[in-house]
Order: sequence, then structure tokens, then C-alpha cells
Amino acid sequence: MFPIRDHNPSGRVPFVTFALIAANVGIFCLYWLAIGSEVALARFFLAWGLVPARISYGEGFETFVTSMFLHGGWMHLAGNMLFLWVFGDNMEEEMGHLGFLAFYLASGVAAAGAQYLAEPSSIVPMVGASGAIAGVMGGYLLMFPKARVDVFFFFVIFFRVIPIPAFLVLGVWFGMQLFSGWATPADQGGVAYWAHAGGFLAGLALAVPVWLRRGGPRFWGKTHGVPPHPEARYAMVSTRVPRVRWGGIRGPWDRQ
Repeated sequence: MFPIRDHNPSGRVPFVTFALIAANVGIFCLYWLAIGSEVALARFFLAWGLVPARISYGEGFETFVTSMFLHGGWMHLAGNMLFLWVFGDNMEEEMGHLGFLAFYLASGVAAAGAQYLAEPSSIVPMVGASGAIAGVMGGYLLMFPKARVDVFFFFVIFFRVIPIPAFLVLGVWFGMQLFSGWATPADQGGVAYWAHAGGFLAGLALAVPVWLRRGGPRFWGKTHGVPPHPEARYAMVSTRVPRVRWGGIRGPWDRQ
């Protein structure tokens, strides 16, 4: 289940969102293509990813920031950038360019702090922009709870794009992070669920001043809980690819 777009894109160019995507992609390409071995890559992540045990020892505090610009693979990077692309532009417009940048970085630091508090003795490095982007999602939930988000569902051979209200998409996602965090053993490496949950809550809290300046509940009444922009119209377009009917191609084993 992946959100692929919202129905009220920003009316302004989201320069910071574009810059963050470019920075994440650029940094990833630099080290992923330059480092030739898995051992060297592991050392790189230990040095620049957030390792809770290092923080407990009193060092590596810069990794609260550096870790959010590193990713463990192409799919990890692509998934994070997709979420940032979908939810970042409207939040940037409401907060302003510099305000959104500060909000993004603060959410990422808070997410890393949540993961550290959950596993302060872990030696597994945490990398990824997921915590910061979770903060963007938390802020989006507060500002635009009724925005429609197109979600791509894929299950075996079934796939479909369905518009779903943001409060349902983001609420289910947050619930999954909490459940997975409680269900996953603390010493098992993998997804940093507590960073996701912590970043989401931090983003929601950091967006409260902006929401109140816009009028709080009156802002929801004015905008009906969606970004204040005309709704984009998306339509399925037919292609010129010909259809192939079952049984249309015969082989030597078929009877004439």
C-alpha cells in the first residue's frame, strides 16, 4: 500500500522539498557508487549512521543529523522520497521555505531521539529520512485531515489506485508503526519503528503553532480539512497496447 499523490497539490514551487529530495538522492549516489565493498559500506554506516550505543558512550551526536541523509538501498531511498514528494509540498507552503526546513530537521532529530530512547544500547546503525518524513506526515494529518490521497494497492495480482482520506491513510500507518514497534524484539535489527512513531508525533506537535495561527478548528472549517488549492483531476488514460486473448496463439501441440 503506497500513497502516490494527493488531490490538492501546492500552488507554489516547493523549493525545499525538491532540494531535500535532491540532497538525499545525491548523497546516496555518492557513497553507494563510490564504496566498493559491503564491509566498507558497513563501516561507513557505523561512522555516519546513528548508533545508539555510541550516543550512550558520549560520542557521535552529529549522527542525529547525518543519519537522516543516508539510506540502506535504492528501494529504501525511493520509498522515502515518494512519501516526501506526496506530503511535503503543502506543508512547505503553510510553513514557508525556511520554516519547513527547520520543521523537517527537528522532526528527524526527534525521531532519532525516540529510537535512541527505545534501544540505548543497540549497536545497529540507524539510517534513513523516514523519521523526518514521518514528521511531515504527522503535520499533514493535523493540517489537512480530510485531504484525499491516492493509494496504490497491490496484492499478488490485484492492483488498484483508490482515493482515501488522509486521516485514514496516516492513522493506519501510525498504528502499524506502534504495533510493529511493540511486536519487534529490541535486539532485532531492521525497521526503526520507534523512530517513525516518534517523528510522527514530533511533527504533529511542531505543526500545532502553525495550525493555531491559521485559526485552529476554524482553519478546518474554512478549508474543509484539505489544502486550500483547487482539486487536481486525475483520469485513467487508455493505451495503444493491443489486448491478447487467451488461446489466440496456437502451438504445435494444439489440434487444428
